[in-house]
Amino acid sequence: MAFHIAMAGKGGTGKTTLAGLLIRYLISHGRKPVLAVDADSNANLNEVLGVPLAETVGEAREDMKRGQVPSGMTKDLFLEMKLGQAVVEAGDFDLIAMGRPEGPGCYCAANSILVTCLEKLVANYPWVVMDNEAGMEHISRLTTKNVDVLIIVSDASRRGLEAALRIERLARELNVGVGASHLIVNRASEESPAPEALRPLLEAGLRFAGTVPEDRRVYEFDAAGRPIIELPEDSDCLRAAYAIFARILP
Repeated sequence: MAFHIAMAGKGGTGKTTLAGLLIRYLISHGRKPVLAVDADSNANLNEVLGVPLAETVGEAREDMKRGQVPSGMTKDLFLEMKLGQAVVEAGDFDLIAMGRPEGPGCYCAANSILVTCLEKLVANYPWVVMDNEAGMEHISRLTTKNVDVLIIVSDASRRGLEAALRIERLARELNVGVGASHLIVNRASEESPAPEALRPLLEAGLRFAGTVPEDRRVYEFDAAGRPIIELPEDSDCLRAAYAIFARILP
């Protein structure tokens, strides 16, 4: 059975970067193959991982809506074929992205297809890492459900920590099947947030996993268009993230 890890948090906290480093950590420790899931409508996990983005789930749905199903093929078979084409194979990990539908409208249909797709895919992987969109909609839409570890990423700001608390509470209220929830404070300039800032989160059942310091090389890699997953071994960000993953994962 696959071990599911989901990422969540306020926008701009660096959760996609940490998702990429988590995938690198799993692979480097022999925990592979990994299914990387980009469940953000604004897909960019592929850039962190340094792989091209194939067709997304949203695009597959649009093709079906435009009537591009070949004669004699059912919509279910067509969608299964398109989803197979949407999986990017990269050796030790595969990647699938939700993407977005064309034009205005809700992402619910693409999200529903992604959930159905995952139910079929996960049986082939011992490890699944899902990078979700910012905020809480992925929980209310049940994209994030039945996960072993929920990693909520925040910065040290009050708003970031409050968002982390709301995500944890919603996951528990909706009973979506979260095992352990851990808070990572990313891009930290100090050792850790003040105890009084963390107290409401700890009382809600969220475990404080640690901090990841600000690292100029992350910005340098991003500015140069280099995959963050290729950070050097002596990166402060990489070292801190690895130490946290070693503590919270089996």
